[in-house]
Amino acid sequence: MTAITELDKLLRSMSPELVSGEFVFCTVQGTAQDYLALDPIMTFIESEGLTLILAKQTALDAGLAFESAFSQITLTVHSSLDAVGLTAAVSNKLTEKGISANVVAAYYHDHIFVQTEKAEAALKEFSARSS
Repeated sequence: MTAITELDKLLRSMSPELVSGEFVFCTVQGTAQDYLALDPIMTFIESEGLTLILAKQTALDAGLAFESAFSQITLTVHSSLDAVGLTAAVSNKLTEKGISANVVAAYYHDHIFVQTEKAEAALKEFSARSS
């Protein structure tokens, strides 16, 4: 599968999918290896600590603090890591509707974390944008 770099083609080709479950962002001390048993879907090292994105119930069970719960929408188009403008186009569209966009770019797809209560509205915005 060849990654797409052209913004117009990315927007026409993306097929947003709502991932089941709720996710949270937590910050902890230590290394990613210390938290592998929690099965985080993402880790990122920042100067202030280690950020984990993990299932909300897992965080609750582990006693980890978090501020908000999010739904994950995966843009199922193989976007190139060199593509320019996809994050801006998506976040601008959501901004118009008052929906925060926490974007994670992985190798094959971009993943947008939106407030759980606004997930369906966000999905409609993505679908309208890609059609």
